[in-house]
Amino acid sequence: MTAELYHLEPRHCAVLVVDIQENLMKVIAGREEVARNAALLIKAARALEVPVLATTQYAARIGDFVPEVKAELAGITPLDKMEFGCFNNEAARRQLKLLGNSVNTLIVCGVETHICVYQTVLGGLLAGYRIWVPADAVSSRTSKKYETGLGRLRDIGAVVSNTEMIIYDWLQKAGTPVFKQLLPLLK
Repeated sequence: MTAELYHLEPRHCAVLVVDIQENLMKVIAGREEVARNAALLIKAARALEVPVLATTQYAARIGDFVPEVKAELAGITPLDKMEFGCFNNEAARRQLKLLGNSVNTLIVCGVETHICVYQTVLGGLLAGYRIWVPADAVSSRTSKKYETGLGRLRDIGAVVSNTEMIIYDWLQKAGTPVFKQLLPLLK
């Protein structure tokens, strides 16, 4: 079977940031890279007017977002959930529905790859979204769980890529004002 070929268009995308919280990130492999790339993805999304939604997992227990992600999420109210998959949470489903029919692609970053990210991606695919997962903006407690999660995401139809690939696909060309704005962050 040939996969559908398409470029990412900002007007058809939304970014979903899943549970990049302080107490959870303490035990995540490559946590600095995940937080840095998630923050970069959010910054690029906002510059390109791509909607950003964010969730926390039981924030009363697991805490707030890590500082670098929280700074980029300024003005965005996170949806707190007990469910692992965002599509199992009524408030998250409502927020996604509010994006309208023009958004058909979700960029999902966060933790853990094999639990909340996986269940969110599965729910999104079942709901009819195309899903991209930047491998450098997701992780798990161990590399084995991370690799298993990425493999399963590929198996079910998510596009596994990286943060820079997504941003450059959104940009499409150099020389634009938003390219010039983001370029120092991409070097």
